[in-house]
Amino acid sequence: MIYREEQRDLFSVDKSYALVHCISADFKMGAGIAVVFTSMGVKAELFKRYPTVDNNRWNGHGYCLKTTAGKEPDRFNNVYNLITKPRYFDKPTYETLKDALLSLREQCIADQTKKIAMPYIGCGLDRLNWQKVSEMLKSIFGDTDIEILVCHK
Repeated sequence: MIYREEQRDLFSVDKSYALVHCISADFKMGAGIAVVFTSMGVKAELFKRYPTVDNNRWNGHGYCLKTTAGKEPDRFNNVYNLITKPRYFDKPTYETLKDALLSLREQCIADQTKKIAMPYIGCGLDRLNWQKVSEMLKSIFGDTDIEILVCHK
């Protein structure tokens, strides 16, 4: 694993990176960085690719759902949506984030995704501690050849 943190806009990374962010199982995506993903068409694609039955599969464990970059497929590769809580107003736990990251790891390996970029996942509106989250990332991806770029402003 290659792990880097850079002060830059997540959406300025090149197309070789898949983007990662956290959302709720209800796909509301109405605040924070999720609003930008919504404007890219990711929310609409989530509802299209994962019908209502799938939207209600929250069972207390986090998971990852892949979409394309919506309206901007020439700008970004895949988008990995980490489902870390049931509803937009809930807060994730370290366990649900860990579940989602393990699911992300499996999905990246299956897709042969070698580079992912993300903000401080789970730490903005969701209020988890970045030090703990970054340690979790390094532990989960440590034995992979996946490059992780964390973007912060």
